[in-house]
Amino acid sequence: MEPFKKLTALAAILDRQNVDTDQIIPNQFLKKIERTGFGKHLFRDWRYLDEEETRPNPDFILNAPRYQGARILVTLDNFGCGSSREHAPWALMEYGFRCIIAKSFADIFYNNCLKNGMLPVVLASEEVDRLIAEIQANEGCKLTVVLERQQVSSPGGGCYSFGISPFAKDCLLRGLDHIGWTLQFAGQIEQFEQAYHRSNPWVVIQQG
Repeated sequence: MEPFKKLTALAAILDRQNVDTDQIIPNQFLKKIERTGFGKHLFRDWRYLDEEETRPNPDFILNAPRYQGARILVTLDNFGCGSSREHAPWALMEYGFRCIIAKSFADIFYNNCLKNGMLPVVLASEEVDRLIAEIQANEGCKLTVVLERQQVSSPGGGCYSFGISPFAKDCLLRGLDHIGWTLQFAGQIEQFEQAYHRSNPWVVIQQG
């Protein structure tokens, strides 16, 4: 997993509340077990006018030329509600987003983001409103997110602090998912298993 330390990137706006995971990645695309191939279907029902995904919807904000290449998404309340599908952060990341800033997130979606190397940032409602106004007024607006300091800053001088659990912060900074974090202790785990088997030989299942 790629470490997240500092991100300075173009910011895009999704000025909608209660964006559910079925809109982020519709359920007809959840047939793969790999984590790739979902980005092209992100917000599919909003992005396209046809089933074949060949006619972009000009009225959908993320199709606007000014937001192409954005890596930070700024949105409203209860982002990621609905189904707990982990495919939602997979689709967002493959599309190019690395950080989502919102007034609030659905809990499962928030944790799925952290487990997959994406940073979900919760800011106060008025802070998000100020960011949205600044982005709207300044085409090409880039925000800077510094995880170590837990701060989001804008070209207009805004500086906003956010919270994150120490464990999630450490994993993101070091680029570790939960499996990677556990594997740090592989040597200690092996030593424990060997000692446990020596002291409790009756619980060891013989192979072959």
